[in-house]
Amino acid sequence: MAGILDRFTTIIKANINDLLDRAEDPSKMIEQYMRDLTESLAEVKESTAAVMAEESRTKRILDENQEQIDKYEDLARKALSAGNEDDARAFLKKKQELEGKDAGLQMAYATAKENASKMRQMHDKLVSDIETLQERKEVIKAKTAVAKTQDKVNKMTAGSDKAEGAMSAFDRMEAKADEMLDRANAMEQLNAQPKSETEELEKKYESMGVDAEVEDDLARLKAEMGM
Repeated sequence: MAGILDRFTTIIKANINDLLDRAEDPSKMIEQYMRDLTESLAEVKESTAAVMAEESRTKRILDENQEQIDKYEDLARKALSAGNEDDARAFLKKKQELEGKDAGLQMAYATAKENASKMRQMHDKLVSDIETLQERKEVIKAKTAVAKTQDKVNKMTAGSDKAEGAMSAFDRMEAKADEMLDRANAMEQLNAQPKSETEELEKKYESMGVDAEVEDDLARLKAEMGM
């Protein structure tokens, strides 16, 4: 009995916060803790039922013994009424033997009753604690789920920051490429051979010659067409 009570008290006083502090996933830890408590409740319930049954048994024996005492008291009275003192003495002797047992039965019943009361109180407290922890479990699981989601959001935000950094880097690289292209074009222009004034004049007059031929040909067509 003492061992059961000590073990039960240890279960009730278990510090769930310490367990959660060491847990990587509080929701999984609380589920395991609740399973352990539920298993303990089943054991405590069975022990409580056994102690309550012992209380009922000792009470029944005590009551039966008292009934026997009352019975032999009544038989002694009847024997005296019938004038049989020897019979009355025999009944009273039996009654006294039963009364001698009564003190021990009373003590056994008192002990059994006290044990049953303690076990019932502890059983009821465990049931109440489990109900309370069940409600807290849902809160803890909800908070854990939110924390996991928040962690994912934070990681995605970090990824977005990286993308923005990449965009900035690409802008710088594109600007660098434009600068390189401008330099290449400028170098091409610088590397081109300069044209002399004579060449430019030759082209001018060559162009004029072509234009004069076109004008002569146009005049011929007008003449032929009577225009």
